[in-house]
Amino acid sequence: MHESLTDCLRELHLPTIRRDYESAGERARQESLSYERYLLDLVEQECESRRSNRVERLLRESRLFMEKSLSTLDLKRLPLKAAQQVRLLLEGDFIGRTENVLIFGNPGSGKTHVACAIGQELVRSGRKVMFATCGLMVQDLLAAKRDLKLRGFLKKISRYEVLILDDIGYVQYGREEMEVLFNLLADRYERGSVILTSNLPFSGWESIFKDPMTTAAAIDRLVHHSVILELNVPSYRAEQAKKSRQNQSEPTNARKEE
Repeated sequence: MHESLTDCLRELHLPTIRRDYESAGERARQESLSYERYLLDLVEQECESRRSNRVERLLRESRLFMEKSLSTLDLKRLPLKAAQQVRLLLEGDFIGRTENVLIFGNPGSGKTHVACAIGQELVRSGRKVMFATCGLMVQDLLAAKRDLKLRGFLKKISRYEVLILDDIGYVQYGREEMEVLFNLLADRYERGSVILTSNLPFSGWESIFKDPMTTAAAIDRLVHHSVILELNVPSYRAEQAKKSRQNQSEPTNARKEE
């Protein structure tokens, strides 16, 4: 009976139940659980295991920076409005409305950290998220275009409910790069959400898309359904460097006083 049951559970792809049914059965006998309670406990364990495995797989596929998590994000550093917006975005309702999230701020203000923290929480709620720096994404798009596979590449990306593009405007693009980037944004318009970070305000985006009409069209698609976060805060990296220098100088000052 044990072998037959194990074979059936293997065929049904129920590894957690296959692993635990004997120990769960022993516990059920000791606690005088009903058959239904015993079965429910096993099924719940199987479901929880599958959810956990799916989240782990989605996190690996997302390419998110795992160290930039919600637990390491200091929301108190952010402007009050931005912190409130982040808390709402964590719920993921913007995805159902195919809204974009546009995060602006100076270098070091925490834009990437905010985007990754939101992305990780969305994955943990079962959403499919993809993270890429804008520069690398453009190179992937160009490679797909050269191989005549751009349509297939865009279709692959469309399977992700949220696409995080980090640092748009950080790299200066030529016309060919601008065209594939615009194609990506146009393809996701009202089909999937984009979380985008930039240290360039919209007024400087003509340096990205080269042409006023294309720039206006790209901004229009992004802003039409969007939430805009402005992180007008000092550079986190600069603050950390300053603290580090201060800590290093303290022992020296202490020796001088001695």
